[in-house]
Amino acid sequence: MEDPKATLLRYLRRERAEILAKVDGLGEYDVRRPLTRTGTNVLGVVKHVASVQLGYLHHTFGGEPVDLPWLREGAEVNADMWVTADESRQDVLDLFRRSSQLSDATVAPLDLDATGAVPWWPPERRTITVHLALVHMLDEMARHCGQLDIVRELIDGEAGDLRGNLPNLSEDDWTAYRARIEAAAVEAARRADTADRPAPPTGHRQSTTGR
Repeated sequence: MEDPKATLLRYLRRERAEILAKVDGLGEYDVRRPLTRTGTNVLGVVKHVASVQLGYLHHTFGGEPVDLPWLREGAEVNADMWVTADESRQDVLDLFRRSSQLSDATVAPLDLDATGAVPWWPPERRTITVHLALVHMLDEMARHCGQLDIVRELIDGEAGDLRGNLPNLSEDDWTAYRARIEAAAVEAARRADTADRPAPPTGHRQSTTGR
């Protein structure tokens, strides 16, 4: 049976690979442009994950601090969630890979019950174990992988993970599939609208005598 720590690290490395794969094949505009109301963009998500990974798995357990300008006191809000024109794609990818290497090197010699302190968490829960940090980071990465799945599909239709987790359908099949979902949504809304309408009055019969 695989060691629990090895399992956590294996899944973490798989999520890292998925994140990097979402960058492949995109031009400079598409890899940076905002795709949602709140500005979610591919390279910004990579930058964010690289930053928080350093925090939770490296700095928290005594790793040498890495200065990240977008996380300094007084930095612009959400500066870690997008990439300026002066920051290159390679800079961000290099940071992500360095973050992964430093994080792995820091937690490698530690037992799962070893503790560290997360400076930005409230004092009453600031002390955490390596086990909790790895689970938290997996949760963080999985959430952001989901974001990248959606925004990448919005950009060029590329969808699914590296293992090929989507059915092998033709473009016509996907169009028909989407149309079925749309039709089901329209019908469900129609039924809900009908159910919400007040019923006509009952038990009253109009007089036919004119009185």
